Amino acid sequence: MSIFAHHAPVFIVLLPMTASLLCMLFSRMSRNLGCYIVMASIVGAFASAVSVLQQVVAQGGKAIHYYMGGWQPPIGIEFVLDPLNSCLAVLVTFLSMVISLYARPFVKDEDWLHVGGYYTLFGLLTVGLCGMIITGDVFNLYVYLEIMSLSGYGLIALGGRKSMLAAFRYLLMGTIGASLYLLGVGYMYAITGTLNMADMAQRVAPFMNSPLVAMAIACFIIGFGIKMALFPLHGWQPDAYTFSHPAAAPFIAGLMSKAPAYALIRFMYYIFKVDNPVVHSALNVIGILGIAGMLIGSFMALAQYDLRRMLAYSSVAQIGYIAIGIAMGNVYGFIGAVLHIINHAFMKSALFLVTGGICYRFGEVNIYRLGGLNRKMMFSSVTITLASLSMIGLPPTAGFFSKWYLMLGSYTAHEYIYIPVLVISSLLNAIYFFRIIEQMFVQREASLTEVKPPTTFLGLPWEMVVPIACVGIGVLVLGFCSADIVVNILKLGLPEVFVK
Repeated sequence: MSIFAHHAPVFIVLLPMTASLLCMLFSRMSRNLGCYIVMASIVGAFASAVSVLQQVVAQGGKAIHYYMGGWQPPIGIEFVLDPLNSCLAVLVTFLSMVISLYARPFVKDEDWLHVGGYYTLFGLLTVGLCGMIITGDVFNLYVYLEIMSLSGYGLIALGGRKSMLAAFRYLLMGTIGASLYLLGVGYMYAITGTLNMADMAQRVAPFMNSPLVAMAIACFIIGFGIKMALFPLHGWQPDAYTFSHPAAAPFIAGLMSKAPAYALIRFMYYIFKVDNPVVHSALNVIGILGIAGMLIGSFMALAQYDLRRMLAYSSVAQIGYIAIGIAMGNVYGFIGAVLHIINHAFMKSALFLVTGGICYRFGEVNIYRLGGLNRKMMFSSVTITLASLSMIGLPPTAGFFSKWYLMLGSYTAHEYIYIPVLVISSLLNAIYFFRIIEQMFVQREASLTEVKPPTTFLGLPWEMVVPIACVGIGVLVLGFCSADIVVNILKLGLPEVFVK
């Protein structure tokens, strides 16, 4: 095995972290040098993630363990990469790579301080997301959770005057969520005497009926629920998505809620195990919150005229899909939840990439001012149509397959209530997404004022067109590959409770 392949797990985090810490220094020397270094480091992180995924698949799903400083757990900190988080590491680094290119036109006229500051925060957000996904230590997860949160606050605050209040609101709620998670870690350490996830999973089994375990589970659900914008803990999310920096909004909307959702899956399925009555009760609570989020988020999205805010409330509903998948507690629900994490990351990133492009060119994103957009931005209109059809769940787009597995999970678990809720929510999705498609392709052309006239025949700079194309095509590719490739990889690393 080559040195690169051996150290690939740590490169996923180390490369963007080093580049982010050096970004301001190099930006001071040359305005664009720092951002190029961060972008190159994210490309390296993506290559490392792909290398790790290949190794895991070649080993038949056997996890890769990387020990920090050679210290083995439970004393030392380790990165653990199995089929599940290897897929998510590829997802995060790929979207980070293309969105870092997308941001270039937004900051090209800024001074070195703004360019360097933006890419420093962007790189650190990538570090936080990747670290949360691949760490095997519960306290180390808290450290990366804070890195993700603090950089996210900064990127939201860079969006303008209104974004400052949105960032402050997120900071207040996010601090509560992180504190509750840390409190839960404290309870678990008091019970098990370890912070290593695998070690904790073995030691906590005899104490699953302890009140301390129940308190820890409650802290994890509320803490991660705030971070993933699970209804009714989503109060920070609509303003944060609406007013965040337009170049960072696709990354924030696509991934910042997915890493906490993955962490909740990791705790419920791999540490506590879903075959326990205490965990089963907790999953029922998550399912109820998921149902409420799916319905209320969809109804709230119907009432919006700002495209960004509509997409924000749509995300509240989509997080509900992930929540009910987690709550089902069976193989199909598990696969459906993970598939929807991956699919929704692509779908929502594509929608916000196009929304940012509309805002970049016309300075507004009013849904009822999109008339005739297909003639001005055909490529972007096709992309937003594909992503919208996927959000609705029409085949062969990616969204269909995650909803299909959620339906199977609901039927298998005899939780039939989820099936009509999935159908109703999908119908509501169709109403507000077809409204966008109608405005773009059917309604009379709106008299939009071009803030930045197009420099290419595609209507946007090439740095924005390439990411839109990559993510839009990804929605289709995931649709065709979900059953044959992604699901088969996930089946290699199913939780132990499903393998017995």
